[in-house]
Amino acid sequence: MNMQADSSAKPRIALAMGDAAGISPELTAKVLSDEDVRSAATIIVLGDARVLAEGARVAGVSLDIDTVPDAQQPIPRAERPLLIDLAHCDPAEVPLGEISEAGGRFATENFRRALAMASAGEADAVCFTPFNKAAMRLVTPGYEDEIGFTAEAIGFHGVAKEFNVLEGLWNARVTSHVPLKDVASLLSRQSILDNLRLTNDALRAAGVARPRIAVAALNPHAGDNGNFGREEIEIIGPAVEDGKAEQIGCDGPFPADTVFVRARRGDFDAVLTMYHDQGQIAMKLIGFEAGVTLMGGFPFPICTAAHGTAYDIAGQGIAHPGAMRNALLLAARMAAREVAAP
Repeated sequence: MNMQADSSAKPRIALAMGDAAGISPELTAKVLSDEDVRSAATIIVLGDARVLAEGARVAGVSLDIDTVPDAQQPIPRAERPLLIDLAHCDPAEVPLGEISEAGGRFATENFRRALAMASAGEADAVCFTPFNKAAMRLVTPGYEDEIGFTAEAIGFHGVAKEFNVLEGLWNARVTSHVPLKDVASLLSRQSILDNLRLTNDALRAAGVARPRIAVAALNPHAGDNGNFGREEIEIIGPAVEDGKAEQIGCDGPFPADTVFVRARRGDFDAVLTMYHDQGQIAMKLIGFEAGVTLMGGFPFPICTAAHGTAYDIAGQGIAHPGAMRNALLLAARMAAREVAAP
């Protein structure tokens, strides 16, 4: 593939179709029909024409897109969405609503190809409709999450983390997919500072001129002056001071049971939490059907819906496209800023 950069064109987003056994085909069809998405970016879909056609049938939409075979080179630049047909998945062979090797293989190959396009400069951002980690592991044993998969696929050796974004509020976390019993031992002054830096940079890349970051405590009542734990005194608090010394707009540690109340009313742009569910529960309660997951720190934006494959409603045509739409629009905004940068 050889797609030369064109600063006058809309940003190009490589959209990998996710697990064919879930709602991903339906969501792909729905966002491809969204006029705001089509206006914001040129969408290049990686997938199979048969799976996308079935998704459009389920969604009840007619697709106005171009389709090219995988072998065609160079890939044409166009204003309307483009499907690169990898012709590698017959939807009749994917058990709907079930974890399967077929669904995992389809998603894995599409994601790998989308990452390769962006890494080669042939796309400005990557998005994907939902994956199922168990299905991915049937194809790639040891698959932990999309962060690790992406780093290996593009040869990335820096620091990258997941952010959740909803209605202008961001959630970052110091630890992620680890057992809860290990969280305290994994916290360090340096790891918290590194995440403050990454969060600050990601917010600025998304257009927030002066990010305001609240840092959540680990223990109840922020440790109650050491009565419920000393992590706030010995680790988290000093890391916040380190961030302030670098001119990062951060404050805390604040009790985790109230910090999102303050953030949602506008006191902060982001909350840095210490572990996965500390932020995820709050964000998903605020808006499960609209949240976006951004993988920040990579050379290009990578976004998806914050929800999963929803096997229980697959094939019913009722999947809400809001989160996936928001993911594409966020990726488009971030990519457009990068493309326009001198």
